Amino acid sequence: MDSRTQRHGITAYRLRFSGTGGEYFRVWIVNVLLSIVTLGLYTPWARRRTARWFYDHTLIASSPLEFTAPLRKMVFSFILFALLYIAYQIAAETGQETMVLFFIVAAAALAPYIWGSAMRFRLASTRWRGLQLHFAAGWKDVYLASWPIFLMAGIWVSVTLGLKLTKPDTGGSAPLVPEFAPAQIALILLGVLLSLLCIIRVEFNYKSLLVLRAGIGKQRGRWKPVYSDFVRIWAATVAVLLAGIALILAVGAGALYTLQTLFSNARGSAMFVLILVTVLAVFLALILVSAPARAYREARMFKLIWSNVGLSQIARFKCDLKHWPFVRLRLKNLLLTLLTLGLYRPYARVSEYRMKADSVTLHVKGGLDQLVGDLVQQQEGIGDALADAAGLDIVG
Repeated sequence: MDSRTQRHGITAYRLRFSGTGGEYFRVWIVNVLLSIVTLGLYTPWARRRTARWFYDHTLIASSPLEFTAPLRKMVFSFILFALLYIAYQIAAETGQETMVLFFIVAAAALAPYIWGSAMRFRLASTRWRGLQLHFAAGWKDVYLASWPIFLMAGIWVSVTLGLKLTKPDTGGSAPLVPEFAPAQIALILLGVLLSLLCIIRVEFNYKSLLVLRAGIGKQRGRWKPVYSDFVRIWAATVAVLLAGIALILAVGAGALYTLQTLFSNARGSAMFVLILVTVLAVFLALILVSAPARAYREARMFKLIWSNVGLSQIARFKCDLKHWPFVRLRLKNLLLTLLTLGLYRPYARVSEYRMKADSVTLHVKGGLDQLVGDLVQQQEGIGDALADAAGLDIVG
């Protein structure tokens, strides 16, 4: 049941997720087995079953979401991507450098189109109480929002040229380990920093465009976050990542010192095995150390967006997701997934989805039934017309 409160003519509806890990496990295991048996050809059917299950169990004002994507388009998109990937691999394996370069350039040029098609497809496939969402952004809007992608490509072309110009003189002999001059290291670090800013900017551009140009009927989305909000979240994420790396290295150094002290009289082979195990454990921990940072960014970004978006002046969302409890949940899920060799994955996904969904509240002005009725009248024919005009819809 959705919790509902009313104050000053505004009714608040708490989102609820009614699914359980055990229910989703049955969907998940069938998808995995059929995907293995069919060598991956079952993938579009698996994605559709998964999306439908999560939508059916996501309740807004006691009414579930609906996923109405046509299977034919999902299958066609999957086959098209598979054929393009195979063609790229053949070109790469046979040394056709011109074709490989063509595929890379084409992928960069088509990236905005793929994103726009995916968002159009996703929103057109989402319904709630008979209301269909739509994405009204034109291709000009999508490509204008994608300028950081093209800027990033230019940055790395410039970095590559700069590295060639500042290449140190090795006397004609190629060193076993590449040598970088201080100027080259500074150039690479500058490229990484500028690329990160471009990534943040394109994420901001895409999310703001998605909200502002999405809508129901004649009502459009409302967006309040600014670019600096995204920068602060990414900066905090980098700090969390560096803190995690420092902690892992400190624990690893302490473990090595302890082993040397406790087993100082051990034979050489035994000491070697102990040190090797410790080094491998630290290496594995460093690989997994990004998990807390990724969970931290995901939680903070989720809260930022769902606390600052709405539908015109008639509805808005608020979110009270706590990022550190979400990080702890992600770490617990990661450990249990590793210990169960992946079998805990569906339970982990459900628990994380529930924590995020249950943290969102929808605030609506006036009565919900009257609002829904007005929106249904506004959207007559709009959703289906936009979906048909989309042409090739690609699922991301």
